[in-house]
Amino acid sequence: MTSLTFLGTGTSQGVPIISCHCPTCSSADPRDKRFRSAALVHMDGLTILVDAGPDFRSQMLAQDVCHLDAILLTHNHKDHTGGIDDVRAFNYVDRKAVDIYCEPLVLDTLRNDYGYAFAEHKYPGSPEWRIHLIDERPFRVNPTGDDGILEWVHDKGYFYRQPDGSLKPSDNAIGEASHEQPNIIPIRGMHGAMPVLGFRFGDIAYITDVNRIPESEFSKLQGLEHVTLNTVGYKPHHSHLSLDEAIGLARRIGARHTWLTHLSHVFPPHAEFCRQLPPDIQPAYDGLTITD
Repeated sequence: MTSLTFLGTGTSQGVPIISCHCPTCSSADPRDKRFRSAALVHMDGLTILVDAGPDFRSQMLAQDVCHLDAILLTHNHKDHTGGIDDVRAFNYVDRKAVDIYCEPLVLDTLRNDYGYAFAEHKYPGSPEWRIHLIDERPFRVNPTGDDGILEWVHDKGYFYRQPDGSLKPSDNAIGEASHEQPNIIPIRGMHGAMPVLGFRFGDIAYITDVNRIPESEFSKLQGLEHVTLNTVGYKPHHSHLSLDEAIGLARRIGARHTWLTHLSHVFPPHAEFCRQLPPDIQPAYDGLTITD
């Protein structure tokens, strides 16, 4: 069985928006308190995070997440990558680098935003990760890194203990993901002019920050129990689906259940919004768990 928990269902500003007092931002319903969009997937004994935005730390604490096998990044916008420095907590507890799966364009942004973690002489305590480059091909999440156990050396940083007892500096290795016996199916989407990825986990597909899915990708979306789609408002948007577009896309995909995410405060409070929508297309909310 595969499960997906919505850790965040809000737009890049979250809900409530700072200084806004509209009915949705002022709502007392906890389902209207939305972190930036992210999801936690449990499948095949693995715990997989999709996106690590600015609310990463709070989301991990809210769900009492104590271990991650992988982080998948959909694209390089800050509301999806802005909290990734906080993997340092998992480095310390698990004594392992965190496996991150992303496209080369996303890696370029990580290098720019987190240059201190890629430097030849890293700042002690910088996040430790292994980057696995992915594309539209199905790939395997299989965290079996052979670097060994991370050891913290005071004021120097993390090192790997070698069989001869010596310490090898960590290097935030970069390589290509394995395509043997894949368990994740990427789904190409377009976020305006930017290519992004959604992911299929069993019979659950998680797609956010798109306004178009290429025709070639629909074969990957057949037979779904659940699909997640983004929408930010009622009006057409240059890089996101409008509500009508999201409903139309949901009908084409034909999953038994469609969950809307990346929701803005333009939509009414949760209970009212539910009444506006068909029973099989509903707004997700932070903490909701679905299973296939």
